[in-house]
Amino acid sequence: MIHINIIALGRMSEKFYADAVREYEKRLSAYCKINIIELPEVRLSDEGSPAAVRAALSAEAKQIEKHMTKGYTVAMCVEGRGLSSEELAARLSDLMTGGTSRINFVIGSSHGLDEEIKKKSHLKLSVSKMTLPHQLCRVVLLEQIYRAFKINAHESYHK
Repeated sequence: MIHINIIALGRMSEKFYADAVREYEKRLSAYCKINIIELPEVRLSDEGSPAAVRAALSAEAKQIEKHMTKGYTVAMCVEGRGLSSEELAARLSDLMTGGTSRINFVIGSSHGLDEEIKKKSHLKLSVSKMTLPHQLCRVVLLEQIYRAFKINAHESYHK
């Protein structure tokens, strides 16, 4: 069974997002081993200088790297590639049939992801061109991973 890690900066503070995450974790357990790793976001003042933001991203990258397992890594970032549900399903299917046993999805903080994490990733993926709260991004990502498994299993969830 494939192992999927969601490495995310920041905590789920809204109950309705946390409930949705738990629901998708439960649904995904039939298809994969899902592990959600929440890491603390480095706090900056509202007007953090570019140097302070770079330093925060670097510190967050060090935390992320400790949890990245060997395998395929996907950096969730605004400049990433947009995939349809079917394209994501095909990508996951190709990875699994190709022998990949672990996939890391990395969701950065409100300041994004450090360039080093992006460089170490196999794919840069965007959930949307629109700006979304990071908690919602996590829910959407989990739903799309679930949808991909349903598509690949030829089950009726996907429309």
